[in-house]
Amino acid sequence: MSTLLKIDASAQLQDRSLTRKLTALFERTFVNVAPHTQVVSRDVGQTPPPFIDYRFIHAAFTLPQEREAWMGDHLAISDELIDEVVAADIIVMGVPMYNYGMPASLKAWFDQVARIGKTFSFDLNRGDFPIEPILSGKHLVVLSARGEFGFVPGGVRADKNALDPALAACAHYLGVSSKAIETVTIEYQEFKDDRHRASVAEAQTRTAEIAHRLASSFAFKPSSERGVSHHSCQ
Repeated sequence: MSTLLKIDASAQLQDRSLTRKLTALFERTFVNVAPHTQVVSRDVGQTPPPFIDYRFIHAAFTLPQEREAWMGDHLAISDELIDEVVAADIIVMGVPMYNYGMPASLKAWFDQVARIGKTFSFDLNRGDFPIEPILSGKHLVVLSARGEFGFVPGGVRADKNALDPALAACAHYLGVSSKAIETVTIEYQEFKDDRHRASVAEAQTRTAEIAHRLASSFAFKPSSERGVSHHSCQ
């Protein structure tokens, strides 16, 4: 049985959110193909995780056996979010582009999940690259909507795209390699013209195709052959 972690980051409600409609389509298609899938939903758009602060940092960088009681309280939400990532085989994110970057609520989620001893290790003996991910073998599908267009490499607004590079840079904390990221985008949202309608239709088709393909690969694959999540303590 595979586990699908669905994350919605839109500040809009379901009836007005293009990305929420895409994640719902992805989930329906995936479960139709692999009905025994366990789906875990995390709505950071409606219930944002708290921003990290000095207390979180102090607690996270204290060895578990040396932590005081208050430190556990400040790491509890982080522990919960990390457990969801660890359990997931596939992560699907509904991510609107806000001011050319990711929603603040999703950045807060990443900051809670990127944690030493949980999702990455740090060792200065590795020289200039001391950080190594702990998790591995997962697949990330990003379902995004943008008000403008031309954000792909070589596009007219490629230099303004702070969203896709940030997601790619943080994916290793989730156990996702650069080759295991698939992105579907709706563009022209602010123009509301034929280009936008065509973009929505294409995104829906691609979303369903990706969900069907990934679900098919998990539906008939023994659990021993799926990506293994590694989890170590600090």
